[in-house]
Amino acid sequence: MMTLVIGLTGSIATGKSTIAQMFKDMEIPVIDADQISKDVVEPGKPAYQDIVDVFGQDILQEDKSIDRKKLGKIIFSDETKRNQLNQIVHPRVREGMVQQRESYKSKHVPAVVLDIPLLFESSLTDYVEKTLVVFVDEQTQLERLMERDDSKREDAEERINAQIPIKEKAQMADAVINNNGTVEESKKQLRDILYRWGIV
Repeated sequence: MMTLVIGLTGSIATGKSTIAQMFKDMEIPVIDADQISKDVVEPGKPAYQDIVDVFGQDILQEDKSIDRKKLGKIIFSDETKRNQLNQIVHPRVREGMVQQRESYKSKHVPAVVLDIPLLFESSLTDYVEKTLVVFVDEQTQLERLMERDDSKREDAEERINAQIPIKEKAQMADAVINNNGTVEESKKQLRDILYRWGIV
């Protein structure tokens, strides 16, 4: 039996983690790129030293772990620095994702999900066979982000604008879940999509 590799993505505050949880509830394994990117920058891991070499000791917390907020502030406003960080972290994350993906495929599970926030931005669509975008309209996205991070409107807009607009992602995807409604509505859409793809 072939394993279908699904790329799950969205944009910031569109509710992608809610959908990822639904996959887990259906016992479909989810490989979380964000979690891998946290793991590879822990003290003692290869990416950690490279980041400290490039960004300096100022980004470290007292326990020597990387202060993600400080690092985030530096890279959100500076594209060169963002690219530098990506060049350190991305290859390690990809390696981790591929290892986990292959391990699930060898167990012949019906499907495995790669949860990748920047699936399109980082041109990772060839890592998956189907792409699924979690969509909300822009106003909802902005409100959810401001509420979630307790952030000012312009900060929230800056973070949203650092990604490909969610409308464009929806056009590029094999399937879209409209997450403007209730959790139940989103769950029904997910089931329909998986049914179409022969998973459930």
